[in-house]
Order: sequence, then C-alpha cells, then structure tokens
Amino acid sequence: MSTYDDPASHGDAPARAYAGVGDDLTATVERVRGSVESVIEGKPEVVRLALTVLLAEGHLLIEDVPGVGKTMLAKALARSIDCSVRRIQFTPDLLPSDITGVSIWDQQRRDFEFKPGAIFAQIVIGDEINRASPKTQSALLESMEERQVTIDGQTYELPSPFMVVATQNPVEMEGTYPLPEAQRDRFMARVSVGYPSVEAEIRMLDVHGGTSPLEDLQPVAHAHEIVKLVEAVREVHVSEPVRRYAVELVAATRTHPELRLGASPRAALHLLRAAKASAALAGREYALPDDVQALAAAVLAHRLLPTAQAQLNRRTAEQVVLEILQHTPVPTAAPGRQNGLGGLGRTIPAYPQQPPRSL
Repeated sequence: MSTYDDPASHGDAPARAYAGVGDDLTATVERVRGSVESVIEGKPEVVRLALTVLLAEGHLLIEDVPGVGKTMLAKALARSIDCSVRRIQFTPDLLPSDITGVSIWDQQRRDFEFKPGAIFAQIVIGDEINRASPKTQSALLESMEERQVTIDGQTYELPSPFMVVATQNPVEMEGTYPLPEAQRDRFMARVSVGYPSVEAEIRMLDVHGGTSPLEDLQPVAHAHEIVKLVEAVREVHVSEPVRRYAVELVAATRTHPELRLGASPRAALHLLRAAKASAALAGREYALPDDVQALAAAVLAHRLLPTAQAQLNRRTAEQVVLEILQHTPVPTAAPGRQNGLGGLGRTIPAYPQQPPRSL
C-alpha cells in the first residue's frame, strides 16, 4: 500500500499496485471471515477483531465463562488458514519446556539435540492459559514479543505468520491463576465472546446439533497470503494527528484517578497497529480516529488495573476507557489534502466527530 506521498511523484504505479493488494486483501479476508462465522454463530464483531489482530501481527486473548465457544473460535481461525497449528492445554503440571522445547543428549551423535516444543507453529492455541502456573505462563513472554525462543544460549526463530490465540476463564473461577501484568501486556487485544442471541443459539442447534462444525472446515487461505497481507497492512498510513490521538488516549490511562496501573508504551504501539489493520479491512490505506476509537477498549482495558475504590464502586476498566474516549478531543483533518486511497488524488475526508464506538 502506498502512503500519503505525493502521487504526482510516483505516477500511476502505486495506485495500480495498491489496487491489486486491496483486492487480494478483501477477497482473502472475506473467505476467512465467512469460514469462521460458519462456526461461530451471531458474533461478527468478535470474528472481525480476531482478523484485525491477525493482520496486525498481534496475539489475541479470549476471556469468558466456559461453554460459549472460546476454543472453537480459536480453532476455527486456525483451521481456516493453511498453516501449522499446535494446541496447548494449559494445566497446573505443565512445564515451560513443554512449550518452548528442550535439548536432549543424543548418544549416537554424542551431542545435544534440540526438540522443538509446541510453540513452534504459525498459530498456537493456548487453551485455558490461566490454569497453568505463572512460571509456565512466562515461557510465552519471549516468543510473543520477539518471535523467537532461546534455549541453552541458542536462539531459534519462530515461523511467520505467528499468532498466539489464548483462552482463559475469569480469574474468580476455581483452579485458575491470574495472568501477570507482563503476560497480559503481550496480548494485543482481549475479547469476550458472550452468550449468543436466542435466534443465533437456535441456528446453532439446527446446524451443529448432530456433528461438530469444525469437522467440515477446510482452509480457505494460505500462510503466504496472510504474510503478504500483513506486509500490506504495515504500509497503511497513520497521520501525525491520529498518532498523537492514540498516544493521548494511552497517556490518559496513566493519570486517571480510578486506575492504579495505566497502559504501557507497548499498548500505544499495539493500538496503532490494530488501527492500521482496521483501516485495511475497511478498504482504506490510511487510518482514522474512528479506527482508534473502535479498538481502544479491546486493546487497552485488559492492561489496566482499577483502584480498590473503583472496584468497590463496580467500575470496570472498559468503562474507564469509554470515559477517557468521551473526554479526549478527536483530531480533525486539514481540508483539501489531495491524496487518499491508492494515491488516486482523492481528498481525504475530515475526521468525523462521532461518539466512541466499540467492537
């Protein structure tokens, strides 16, 4: 994708190049979206967020009560893409080496041989991640941030694309460990599937009552297509006012009186990347404040810790984020800028002054 460069300096080549990438992105994403939605009934906004995180090179945390389709969403996304998939069932006795791998002495070669763990896959499903001990949870930290694993002083690169889709039950449920702040901060976004509507649940019983919907699910996109789309999303332009707006939202969480822990600089980076992916999914090569607003709660809320008084008042981190969105001025675009989608010389529309919306 071209950025807000002067199209006159590049001729028509960027426009033609972006048109092809945009068509490919739309077609591929629609195939994956349709495949996942055939399994997850009545939750299009959840599926869209999962695809946004995938294209933004992030990791997704799915948090909800048992039985609402957390693992099925993760599996449906993984099976819709023709790539390597590994599933890790987190339990209290799971060891860090089960995730990262271990070096084993080879008697014939008289040397240590590395046996890769379950993390060496393009999509890793971590089921009930908060049932494992913090020591085991921390085995994911290097992999999620640096996309590599270091064992016995040797560094091993992870495949591309690489995404961790983890599910967890609410921490107040029996037999769970709360994720440490460093672990939660590695996840780009958190989503709650929630209960389906009555109509969606009836359709689920009709369609999936006999067999598992995952049995007939076939890949609809290749891994190399996803890599190509990820590279295209990286080129989505984010203007200085939109970047400043994202930083101001993150900074406001650090001074809010109802929060004892605000969002980190990594959160601002994740918010920016997610906004880029959201813009690309909408067919734009430039991000708007609307993209930032729509993703703010999903990207920021799981990183925040409310104060004791806020918890007594039953104030959630999501409510605080929405309040911050209401009080943070939305930037407006300078009128008449002659760039835009594909460098076709279209005027960039003014940023809409609308109430915050969320996925």
